[in-house]
Amino acid sequence: MFKFVRRSLSTCRIREPPSHSSRIAPTPLVFVSASKWDPRALRMPVHASFFLDKGFTCIEVDISPPEPSSPQNSADLMNYFEAELQGTMRLSMIPFPPVFFARHAASLIVQTYISSNPASALLPTPLEEFNFEPHFPIAIISELAEMERLRANNRLARTPGVETIVASDVDGHDAFSSIERWFDALGI
Repeated sequence: MFKFVRRSLSTCRIREPPSHSSRIAPTPLVFVSASKWDPRALRMPVHASFFLDKGFTCIEVDISPPEPSSPQNSADLMNYFEAELQGTMRLSMIPFPPVFFARHAASLIVQTYISSNPASALLPTPLEEFNFEPHFPIAIISELAEMERLRANNRLARTPGVETIVASDVDGHDAFSSIERWFDALGI
């Protein structure tokens, strides 16, 4: 079962676990994309489908950029995206701080959001530098070559306590199994 929430030009699809799930996990998983800004993010629902069967409520949020008629600098743009994500999270009425999944450009949106909003964990794929101090679990999942680049050049990937997960395919079963083990270790 799922519900759609439309906010501005952004969309939110709330997918609840099937009734036959062996458990219902209280922590929701939020998959954030900005497909009009970064079309590579459209593959995120693959993980959502895996986790539905494990009893997680999965929320897929696709944030649209502002109207082109309103020229904005990068700070204004990130404030817009943060406000869109805040509004969507409020409308989805989730009971606990979620675990965020984001990739590419959507990682910047989630970083901006969690700098002033609650989160249970963050699982982005490749991240540029960030401007917050993490006080919650973070895992970075990537293929081997990308992870080596991140470990050499990215402060977050070198931060103690940040889990780095290497998977042969970030959209495949290997990644899903690794994320599931990470969730188990966190008690999520």
